[in-house]
Amino acid sequence: MTDPGPFDVDTTFLRLRGEGSVEALPVGTDFWSRLMSGQLGNFHHEYLVTSARYESDWPGWEQHPLGDEIVILLSGAVTFVLEQDSGRREVELGTPGSYVIVPRGAWHTAKVRISSQLLFITAGEGTRGRPA
Repeated sequence: MTDPGPFDVDTTFLRLRGEGSVEALPVGTDFWSRLMSGQLGNFHHEYLVTSARYESDWPGWEQHPLGDEIVILLSGAVTFVLEQDSGRREVELGTPGSYVIVPRGAWHTAKVRISSQLLFITAGEGTRGRPA
């Protein structure tokens, strides 16, 4: 049986597997380097659930070419900027629980209005980044 928790989304992220199971992923100082190097797998047909606190604007843009991403505001206020073939669009998140669905392939970044906590559900396979 899998450990049912409780867990804290700040210290344990989640892998949502394609066949319906969930894996808890402990977060340490090396989490992101392990993820980006492929040590945690390629997330083929899987989603990664993470949380992060932001005090300032994102330093770059990101894109998820193989799936949509859901970003939920837990606290604070953030403006998401989305770049798509149809042009640039801004989505204001100012109420806890509000969220944006970032379409597959859309470049996106965030402008942080006040200290904010966000929850991400990301189709992580193939994620790309670029500087602002």
